[in-house]
Amino acid sequence: MTPAELSRTVLRSVRGAVEERELSVPVPARIVVQPPPRAGCGDYASNVALQLAGPAGRPAREVAEILRKRLAGSAGIARVEIAGPGFLNFTLGDGARTALVRQVLAQGPEYGSRSGGEVLGGELLPAGLSGARARVVAEALRRLLPAAGLRTETPADPGPGAGELADLVARLGADDARWALLRPAAHDPVRLPERPVQRESNPRFRVQYAYARTRALSRNARDLGFGSAPGEESPHAPEEPQQGLHTLLGTYPRTVEAAARHRAPDRMVRHLEATADAFLRWQDVCPPLPVGERKPLAVHRARLALAEATGTVLANGLRLLGISAPEHL
Repeated sequence: MTPAELSRTVLRSVRGAVEERELSVPVPARIVVQPPPRAGCGDYASNVALQLAGPAGRPAREVAEILRKRLAGSAGIARVEIAGPGFLNFTLGDGARTALVRQVLAQGPEYGSRSGGEVLGGELLPAGLSGARARVVAEALRRLLPAAGLRTETPADPGPGAGELADLVARLGADDARWALLRPAAHDPVRLPERPVQRESNPRFRVQYAYARTRALSRNARDLGFGSAPGEESPHAPEEPQQGLHTLLGTYPRTVEAAARHRAPDRMVRHLEATADAFLRWQDVCPPLPVGERKPLAVHRARLALAEATGTVLANGLRLLGISAPEHL
């Protein structure tokens, strides 16, 4: 189950509660689900009950309980819990996670992209950008907008930044220069490194390393004579690492849309960094390859599928930012 599918499921529960007069509220056009603020609180969370409490004239936790009962047992949802003042926390079933990995692998380079032609008003570039930064952000947005099914009618004029960008590329390399210019939000200053650093303290290197690691796992698995097959990845491993990684894969399409709609490539940068970090933690706890003389099992094929799905997301995001995705580092 993807976040979009979960959002539609929650929306149907609200509509059902209104139709059966459990709630008296206007049905919202859209319900947002997002990763929970803390690990261990499920795969996704929604504040819909808090939003409906005022119009319903009822406590948020009471509204949340009405929706929880309707959502419990829904296909793809293993557990619904109420947290804090009335947040709904969702834990997806194993089948939903397997379906997500299968979807990512099936769509490949198209995962996260959608068709459409919605026109956004206003300028392409956020106000205040100029020089090399404006050029790099404009290039990224020209890829992000069509990937999100969006477009603008106003062409970008990044101004005279080609020379400045060429100097940065000569000093740092193309990938480090672009990453440094794209990473801060539009209102934050750019902090350029003195020189390129090829180690895990460099977020750009960490993302590329995580992608290269996914490709190495596939090569090594082929050498061992087995391939990937989506399934239950870690029946006896701690839940948190794999849960966080699945959530990040599932929210990637929404990140593409948000980065394009808000003219904020930095959102994509942060998502890729979080995905790479989650993957590196997960592979340490749930090794995708058998150790020693052990033969590959179904769990190794499933873990390899999750690793390959992660590689797909990392490669797609890097491509949209105009940054390379090397298979060897």
